[in-house]
Amino acid sequence: MSKTSDGGCGERPDPDEQPGDDHAAFSALLEDSVEDLYENAPCGYLSTLLDGTIAKINTTLLDWLGYAHDDLVGRRTFADLLTVGGRLYHETHFGPLLRMQGEVSGIALELKAADGSRLPVLVTSVVKTGSDGQPLLIRTTVFDARDRRAYETELLRARQEAEREREELKRLNTALQQTLLPPTLVSVPGLEVAAHYHIASADMVGGDFYDLFPLAAGTWGLFLGDVCGKGAAAAAVTSLARYTLRAAAVYDPDPAAVLSNLNTVLNHEYNGHDPRFCTVIFGLLTPDTDQGGFRVTLASGGHPPALLMRADGSTDDLPTPGGQLIGALPDAHIATTTIRLTAGDTLLLYTDGLTEAHTVSSSDDDRYGDEALLDFARAMAPTTASGAIAAIRDLLDTFGTGVDDDTAVLAISVPRPTSEERQ
Repeated sequence: MSKTSDGGCGERPDPDEQPGDDHAAFSALLEDSVEDLYENAPCGYLSTLLDGTIAKINTTLLDWLGYAHDDLVGRRTFADLLTVGGRLYHETHFGPLLRMQGEVSGIALELKAADGSRLPVLVTSVVKTGSDGQPLLIRTTVFDARDRRAYETELLRARQEAEREREELKRLNTALQQTLLPPTLVSVPGLEVAAHYHIASADMVGGDFYDLFPLAAGTWGLFLGDVCGKGAAAAAVTSLARYTLRAAAVYDPDPAAVLSNLNTVLNHEYNGHDPRFCTVIFGLLTPDTDQGGFRVTLASGGHPPALLMRADGSTDDLPTPGGQLIGALPDAHIATTTIRLTAGDTLLLYTDGLTEAHTVSSSDDDRYGDEALLDFARAMAPTTASGAIAAIRDLLDTFGTGVDDDTAVLAISVPRPTSEERQ
């Protein structure tokens, strides 16, 4: 008898010259008992009369349920095997659909076993009709869904656990964020102050920060900044920046010196493979005892310019040319500018989460922008610190999910005399 190669793994018989023994064995497999295939199939089978009485059931399903053949055939209905909830569903949905459509597929039910336990199953039923089209009986296939139910239960448990962890993360992020911001702004005699922090995502701590605090000799310091990045690493830099700015202002309140100190600290702490930097604007507030109002000196390290809204309605930004990112270079150039705030004037500081917000969240080229914010400020001037912050909050709300970065805003204003406000 000739042989053919099987590609190096031995020889295989030529199909045309297969031995008689092998052919007989193969034929035996094909001619397996139909009854055995029915009784020991990997799924359950049963046939019922139109009234639901069980007429035939295979061994597989009997073994799953723990019943003997005579316990069910001719004695029980399919509905008798269902739990109370399953029986109700069978009567109100399963049965009517089967009668209307002639077939119902993949219905999840629970069967009651002989020992009282429950067996989750997937059921498919088909109505067998005669040659005249009249229904004769119902054939039902039952698939064991215990593994699927266990998988779904585990999936649900994992999802619930993930939700609990996410809620805990939100609480931790909120608590951490609160430690990076002053609980309340100090009261400055002769000034109205207001601030707002808009959180873009509760799942991630942002890097924006602000503060207003007293210094010696009747002066106050204020700052507002934005650390590059988000998360715990950004929060660490935020904390370091906030407390460094306070300490540096006590040592030397000159705004340029304060930001230079912060730049040195960030370069010292983050001079390796993971550099960290931020944009900051620092201000020194000094009452003008001769002319009234306040003298404000601002120093900027790469931060968006503050907006000045005058009592006469005129509005412009306060650029500080040459201000470089804090922490990016060993010797950052710090630019300053000095202004006077008089009655009715308002100064607004903000982070770029506001100007970089999307006006339409589905697009990447629809940022709100600096010009739009300047126009917005011109439209609301003259205003007060609280009025400006309220307007910015409303503006942020109009962006919805388009605000994809945290936003901090801080405003100070010199109140008008009571007599002018009444007029």
